[in-house]
Amino acid sequence: MRKSEIIAIGIILLSFIIGIYLYPQMPEKMASHWNAKGQVDGYISKFWGLFLMPIISLLIFSLFIAIPKIDPLKQNIEKFRKYYDGFVVLMIAYLFYVYLLTLLWNIGIRFSMIQPLVPAMGILFYYIGILVENAKRNWFIGIRTPWTLSSERVWEKTHKIGGKLFKIAGIIAFIGIFFQDYAIFFILIPVISVAFYTIIYSYVEYQKEVK
Repeated sequence: MRKSEIIAIGIILLSFIIGIYLYPQMPEKMASHWNAKGQVDGYISKFWGLFLMPIISLLIFSLFIAIPKIDPLKQNIEKFRKYYDGFVVLMIAYLFYVYLLTLLWNIGIRFSMIQPLVPAMGILFYYIGILVENAKRNWFIGIRTPWTLSSERVWEKTHKIGGKLFKIAGIIAFIGIFFQDYAIFFILIPVISVAFYTIIYSYVEYQKEVK
């Protein structure tokens, strides 16, 4: 078993243990969703409030384990496997962090949910940039458009620029810490913009290749 898998499994097991330990102390209805201003706008039963995130983490982790085995281009994934393994650990750690914030809120510690999430999102986006920059052509990981999957050159060019843009999006997300009322926009707008730009960029580059 890979070191990243051991770490991820440890985090997931810890989340289940915490959920079991805190079960008697939690209210029957737990806050589970917050709006863009950090205000609670959704509740869930105690059982699902404590165990939904660990279950989701387990399912996502299972998918992460399967991808390098089922991808037809799995030999390419091995070329950037250390970055992929890092992403697996980071993603599971991020979900665990969100889980802990939810538990803290529900045991009575009040804070703006947006504020602690902003730097976490910034770190996640920045690392996605690192992963994207190093990703080789495959069917599951990276900027997968019909044009990147059809051309090695288009894949490489799109991922080099896409990786840099995701890093910038991560840095912009950090700036949202200083603008709490608008933090959600510092997170969403850059990432959506990067997604649209890379799709268009890959199409344009492919057309250049065809011509």
